[in-house]
Amino acid sequence: MQGTKLFLDKEVTHFRLSERVLPHNLYRRLAELVDWSFLYEETRALYSPTGQPSLDPVVFFKLVLVGRLENLVSDRRLVEHCALRLDIRWFLGYEVDEELPWHFTISRTRQLFPAAVFERPFDHVFAQCVVRGLVAGDTQAVDSAPVKANASLEAVREKQVAGTRGPSLALDEPAALAPAAPVVTAPAHQLRNLAAHQARLIAHSSVPGAQHPKARLLSNKTHYSPTDPDARISVKPGKARALNYLCSLAVDTAKGVISHVQADFADSRDSLHLPRLLTGLQQRLRANELPLRALLADAGYANGPNYALLEAAHITAWIPVFGQYKPEIEGFAYDRRTDAFTCPEGKTLPFQKYDTNQDGGWHKIYWAACRDCQQCPRKPSCAPKARRKQINRTIYDAAYRRAWQRQQSRRGQRKRRVRQGTVEPVFGNLIHHYGLRRMNVRGHAGAHKTMLLTAVAYNLKKLLKHRPQQQLSLAVALPRLLLAATTRAGQRHRRTEAITRALVKQ
Repeated sequence: MQGTKLFLDKEVTHFRLSERVLPHNLYRRLAELVDWSFLYEETRALYSPTGQPSLDPVVFFKLVLVGRLENLVSDRRLVEHCALRLDIRWFLGYEVDEELPWHFTISRTRQLFPAAVFERPFDHVFAQCVVRGLVAGDTQAVDSAPVKANASLEAVREKQVAGTRGPSLALDEPAALAPAAPVVTAPAHQLRNLAAHQARLIAHSSVPGAQHPKARLLSNKTHYSPTDPDARISVKPGKARALNYLCSLAVDTAKGVISHVQADFADSRDSLHLPRLLTGLQQRLRANELPLRALLADAGYANGPNYALLEAAHITAWIPVFGQYKPEIEGFAYDRRTDAFTCPEGKTLPFQKYDTNQDGGWHKIYWAACRDCQQCPRKPSCAPKARRKQINRTIYDAAYRRAWQRQQSRRGQRKRRVRQGTVEPVFGNLIHHYGLRRMNVRGHAGAHKTMLLTAVAYNLKKLLKHRPQQQLSLAVALPRLLLAATTRAGQRHRRTEAITRALVKQ
């Protein structure tokens, strides 16, 4: 007989939420793994002793952590999702008939808590990873990736030139409420290069909109976002320009645990963010009594100050140099003892002075005597327009040379593969499975908080998946013991059969 299910929608009087959450449930295991009560002491100074009770800080951090684990970006969708899940309600400590916090309360609490409070859960979870043996600490892989900001590129405005007044205000708009446009602060040579690039784009017929009189090139030097002034215009190869933040990560190569995360501005090079990243990483590793001996990164982190900084800290820098760098100048031999070059004709180019380029980088200048070059038969090809041959080398040339030699070695190639297999998959997981594809907050501080929460969720998943090595070794050894016992029993059986056959023959 065909069955028909009738729904009576009756009131259930005997119901316990904890009995509906299975032992292997993610949030039950998570509640047993981490004790979040330390957050009360961390946030106590942020609350007034009087007034209405606020949102429980532990509930707040659990809520935003659920958003990362469930790959939810919107706070409104997060509350709607949690209201329908019994296991999440039990994890938060809310009964079935209780109303969850309003989504605006979550956003407001996130703004009120400083970034240092979000660092504390990350340090707590990282310390647990160290205790469980998931972190070695000696080798760290570093990389960065852009994360879309909560702002539109179509709404950017031009910065005002220094010494000029901004646009006129409406008659009913108070002057105190009008936002002041940022002032152009880029160096003059960068603005000239930008103007030349803009002229080339307009003149090029293949560029969409090039013939339009109002075609423009958006740059951080001349434009800003009034919605999120901290967001920066950046472009990734193969993708369109967008307002982004930069997520910088340090990942331990042992088990892929995130050891440091920070939000950076997307308009600067990766190499400029390495000193701050290294400082935070070393502080966290020292707090857990872990030494840092090697750092793996791509060529975007390569510059002379970074090489010198890592060598001064006794850290091996497995960072490939840029493709334009040449350790040797063809035809010119360098003598380290005298700090001088020798040309193919045997003339000496000694060190003359230090100088800086337009961007402030220091380099050393070598040049030969004018009388040596004027009488040299190679001058038309060696220095056709100059009075003498001149060589410019960075003051960090020795560090560059050592990094280049490490890069060419077999060990350097192996380190490159280790870095690619360690930090790049972590970024893929954070962006596609942990809600880091787009920011739901504005401002540099908010982006940093979001990235910290994402890293906490990722490390917690690592902790939940970890099985102690002792249990693994026992599981591997048990079949071997059974095999050995079976082998010995078989040998005894065969010996018994041989003795029996011998007795029968006699």
